[in-house]
Amino acid sequence: MTARSSTVAARRRARRAEIVRATRELFDERGLRDANMDDIARAVGVNRAIIYRHFGSKEELFALTLAGYLEELDVLLAQADDPAATTRDRLTAAFGVLADYGLQHPAFLDCAIALMRQPGEELLAEIGGGALVQLGRLMGATTGRIAAVLRSGAAAGDLSASDLATSDADLLATTLWMQALGALHLARTGFYVRSADGGPQTVPVDEATVRHLVVDTLVAVALGSPLTPRR
Repeated sequence: MTARSSTVAARRRARRAEIVRATRELFDERGLRDANMDDIARAVGVNRAIIYRHFGSKEELFALTLAGYLEELDVLLAQADDPAATTRDRLTAAFGVLADYGLQHPAFLDCAIALMRQPGEELLAEIGGGALVQLGRLMGATTGRIAAVLRSGAAAGDLSASDLATSDADLLATTLWMQALGALHLARTGFYVRSADGGPQTVPVDEATVRHLVVDTLVAVALGSPLTPRR
């Protein structure tokens, strides 16, 4: 690689990083739904055509923004884990970190769900190879921390499925992760609906209640999981 091509590549990486930072800042300020590509382009000082010159699709840009959230979350999960603690306490700490981070960063929830609601083949086609590898690595790292606790708990006999296989622990961790993302949106809504005389009734719910329910439910499911190894 010549000095000129190396300089061009470095500038391209810097511009891509600048665009990702601007996207994250807008997400944190406005949320995913109120930050469009034109807003991102204005924040960087370019037109939207320049953004699409650096990213193959909106989904690719969003995937790299989500990767930034996941990188922060992975650090927090690592800091919260105590291998010497009980399985219940380790799971409670992990799901507590996930719940707190989701409540503090609602755009993280929006971004994750916006990407994951697409069929897998479409998502893979819209995200470039490098972005996909980065996102997959960080997603695997964060869910992998929970899977490691599940495997440790299974080995100690703390889970009802004490012979939980490695692949099943990863699947269960990912399932619990997705349940958490969806349930945390209840705090964004601020109410739930129940049947009552005269018709449906909306009942207010606060973030603290949602956090408590999410953490306790996920821990209970993990400890009492009927999941068995695939043959």
